[in-house]
Amino acid sequence: MLTPEGGRLRDLRGAFLSRRAHESFTRYADAQFRRLDPAAPKWKQAMHLIRLLLSGRHLVRHGEPLIQVGDHRDRLLAIKRGEVPWAEIAAWRAELTGDLADAAGVLPAAPDRASVETYLVAVRRAHLSRERV
Repeated sequence: MLTPEGGRLRDLRGAFLSRRAHESFTRYADAQFRRLDPAAPKWKQAMHLIRLLLSGRHLVRHGEPLIQVGDHRDRLLAIKRGEVPWAEIAAWRAELTGDLADAAGVLPAAPDRASVETYLVAVRRAHLSRERV
């Protein structure tokens, strides 16, 4: 069950975003990729790497992360099972990383700190008044 505060927080989720998100996704994905050994890849880790990049690309294009992988599900599961050649995974990763780097995106330059602070102060005040009762 979603509380009223939770609903307001969910509605405010865009206020936390900025263009720096693509940098965070790219840096983390690069670090994960460097940890993978092409001679003995950990397929589940490779699948999660690609899923992360898909989510990041969706975030910069649409302003929200990709949660349901839908069209990519079968290919991701094939990676997890080790059925996709390493070269194909590396190429997909390079494509997604390039998409992230090139995306001007729909994200704002900076988070909406004023809206976030207003929300946090209102929630804190509401809870303080409840504690006094």
